[in-house]
Amino acid sequence: MDRKNIEINPLLETYGKYIDKINRSLDKELDLYSESEFIEPLKYSLDGGKRIRPIILVLAAESVGTVDDNTLTASCAVEFLHMESIIHDDIIDNETLRRQKDPFHIKYGYNTSVLTGDFVLGLILGISSRLDNARITKELASTAMLMSEGEMIESRLETSEDVTFDDYLKVIEYKTAVAFQAASRIGAIIGKGTEEEIESLTEYGKNIGIAYQIRDDLLDWKNEDKLFNLLIKKSSDPRDVFNKMEELLKNYSEKARKGLRKIPDNNAKMNLDNLIKFTMFKA
Repeated sequence: MDRKNIEINPLLETYGKYIDKINRSLDKELDLYSESEFIEPLKYSLDGGKRIRPIILVLAAESVGTVDDNTLTASCAVEFLHMESIIHDDIIDNETLRRQKDPFHIKYGYNTSVLTGDFVLGLILGISSRLDNARITKELASTAMLMSEGEMIESRLETSEDVTFDDYLKVIEYKTAVAFQAASRIGAIIGKGTEEEIESLTEYGKNIGIAYQIRDDLLDWKNEDKLFNLLIKKSSDPRDVFNKMEELLKNYSEKARKGLRKIPDNNAKMNLDNLIKFTMFKA
């Protein structure tokens, strides 16, 4: 396996076979729209993604049941939802780089960015209709709404003089963790897990999502546009903020691990547990 590709996406080394299946399923979904004006922009936006959310969905399904074509189709829905959020986030945050290349709005312009986001929501609705499962549809819908809610809350807090850690955690729960939670929950549902298993994997997804974003913010702490940066600015000693963040990261990683305790021991569960190491941070 190409070491350069592994450096770009460290998940490839352990989860390469899952990523290959997910990418083939994404290609299959895009083939349905090969004549669309949006096909090239869609391919550009998908390129370079780590696929951690669809990986979680597939592993969650496998940990409580089996993986079939519907599982992989559902994994495409959560990746498309993530893709749509990135397109709009980069506009809101005025990003100038994404995955070592131009962000979508710089490559294709603002009009195409907005329209592509709308088109992707249509893709997700189409997938949901084919899965024909009301619980999955509800999960996708509520996740999309909460992610938008998180953006609105963050925009309000950016002009606030009194941002707290509770505010910060609410934003990353809504903007990031709900997509991880949805991936894990949908996987458990489509894998026909028990209600106890579904709730356990839901907790896993939520907590690994929060930990994942905390780690990302610690790595990117100099970014003036990060809400985390406001916590640093208002602190009399930034070291206190970093210490608090590292404590939160450790706690949420451990909560994610606890969410797996009620899942039967198997390779998929082990792979879900191994994903937690990608939330680890060393200053």
